[in-house]
Amino acid sequence: MVDTGVKSLHVLVVGKMECAHELDQWVNEHTRVDRVATFQAAIDAMRGEPYDIIISAAADFIPCGEFHITEQASAILESVDQGVCIVAADGSLVWANPRMRSFPQDVRDRVSQCCVETFHWAKSETGDQIARGRRFTLAMPDGRRLEVTATPVVDLNNRVTQVASVVRDTTRAKRLQEKIDAIDKAGHELVRLDAVQFAKLDVQERLALLEQRILHCTRDVLHFDNFAIFILDERTHMLNMVLQSGMPASALQIEMHASTEECNGITGWVAAKGRSYSCADVSADPRYLPGIEGAKSALAVPLRLSDRIIGVANFESLKPSAFNEDDRQFAEIFGRYVAIALQILELLVSENRTAAGRLGSDVMAEIAGPVNDILTDVEGLVEDYIGHDDLRHRLRKISESAVCIRESIRQLTAEKPGVVGVRSASRVREDPILSGKRILIADDEDIIRETVRDVLVGYGCEVTAVSEGAAAIEKISAEPPFDLVLSDIKMPGKNGYEVFAAAKTANADTPVILMTGFGYDPNHAIVRARRDGLAAVLFKPFKVDQLLSELKQALKPAS
Repeated sequence: MVDTGVKSLHVLVVGKMECAHELDQWVNEHTRVDRVATFQAAIDAMRGEPYDIIISAAADFIPCGEFHITEQASAILESVDQGVCIVAADGSLVWANPRMRSFPQDVRDRVSQCCVETFHWAKSETGDQIARGRRFTLAMPDGRRLEVTATPVVDLNNRVTQVASVVRDTTRAKRLQEKIDAIDKAGHELVRLDAVQFAKLDVQERLALLEQRILHCTRDVLHFDNFAIFILDERTHMLNMVLQSGMPASALQIEMHASTEECNGITGWVAAKGRSYSCADVSADPRYLPGIEGAKSALAVPLRLSDRIIGVANFESLKPSAFNEDDRQFAEIFGRYVAIALQILELLVSENRTAAGRLGSDVMAEIAGPVNDILTDVEGLVEDYIGHDDLRHRLRKISESAVCIRESIRQLTAEKPGVVGVRSASRVREDPILSGKRILIADDEDIIRETVRDVLVGYGCEVTAVSEGAAAIEKISAEPPFDLVLSDIKMPGKNGYEVFAAAKTANADTPVILMTGFGYDPNHAIVRARRDGLAAVLFKPFKVDQLLSELKQALKPAS
């Protein structure tokens, strides 16, 4: 036997083990051995002593393993951050993990009451109804919200014997739900256009109305008392304050540009980088420029319209570390609504109301991208809050509201009888790569198809949009070659790969971009298309700047 140098191993031998002579000799020389005759004695020994090795007959090994699994499960329940307990029919606590035991007595009493109600309810139910259990929400005097999930425990004869309960503190999730509901309502209010009301107001009055709405939203929704809205002059890169609340006169006189130089402050950095900036302690941040008196912390978010930064929203607080990650995410979504509202206001000011068709085209071209980006941001938050079904439901409501905003504006700015023929060419952004390009869009999702179309129209593209693969192939066959084809992979009838193949057959030089949801690639369409010259893939949901970047790359002339 080779001496491994192992000393002082603690070994438990279960039953009458008949070991080979060499193994028996090694055990006696290198270990401290405890011997027990039965499995129950082994369990008692393992509860009191840690063992390095357990030696048993094969027949005894399985129950030993099951004991360890039970011990591991118990350890997990002991360590989780949720209250877990088992309650008897009379409401007495049979077992509870440390988190459950940490709750005040009044909380434990209310949980026991929920379990007793569940026990009596389950006694009157049969089959699957018993297994499902019940859910309770407890509102505590201190403002906390607790969610109790009580599940009946049944024996082999399907008789209810006890109730197992999991208690989760949902206070933060509830507050997030309330904030999301408020942002949803506030964002809708911000961009709601009353044609009659706006027609009676001049430029300053319209700006004052918008300021009033933003003030209401920032205080009641985000709970920020002091803010300033800056608009970026694209020609000079200067940041001009257009709306503010609580800011002193000295702050209004500071000249800032979109630049990362410290003299331009946090606001200039955000405008230059296009990223949010949270400052927990303004006294320790060299970028901070004086704002409200006694300021302790600040948060600045970009006002983003698709691929453009049109300004910055700056918030300040008298409390240190007043802004957390949730505040940043919600402020960014709110900032997109503010950007849309400001852009709509600019268009309403600059356009002739009688040219309704042109106004509608301009407004839709401007808001299509930001609305899409709001939907993408919300989709990301939905993934962050997996398990919070109510919270995810409210996030979905923001998505629905964003789509409603789009339709409301479309109806408000629709052409009126008698103005057909007075339309002039809609204003577009100048882009040498996109301007004048003929682009075919194929997607069965209305929101994707219409959003992409409106964005591209705003860049001067000539867009043809269809909802089926067969219609796309028909367009490709009947019309001159398109400059680019953008197609979803999964569509009724013909799929995206078939659209790709038809486009390449018609003109091998036509760039094709495929769109798909993450993880969806039927028949390895992307792999096959890439091998045959696919320009790019866009995974839904995507932001407008990603779309424009891929389109420009695909349309860029070969060097």
